[in-house]
Amino acid sequence: MSKPDELLVDIAALVESGHSNQMTLTVVAGGAVITGRLAPEAVWRQRVSEVLADSARLSEFSAVFTAPPPVEKTPTHLHFHVARILQGTVGIPETGGMYRVAIDDVSAWTMGDFSYSDR
Repeated sequence: MSKPDELLVDIAALVESGHSNQMTLTVVAGGAVITGRLAPEAVWRQRVSEVLADSARLSEFSAVFTAPPPVEKTPTHLHFHVARILQGTVGIPETGGMYRVAIDDVSAWTMGDFSYSDR
């Protein structure tokens, strides 16, 4: 998007101010469909740091995520927790991942998350 969707920015700001991870959202960014729950950046950074700290090969990167996020008046990114990239009939990863998406890159979005089923 050349100019970020103001409604999407408002949703991101509300998630940031409420420190809640219950808002579900599905976005299209760079041709990928990402679906999941939004989290405040600080919560997202903490969880990523914990995952990295538990990894024998990646623990040195954990500290990068423990630094406090910059104080911004207007959110520039969406922080997805328990999210999946939808491809065909599957969500990758099945258990959900942590994704950071620039609001400027979102070309379409809808409230709620999507999941596929064989039934």
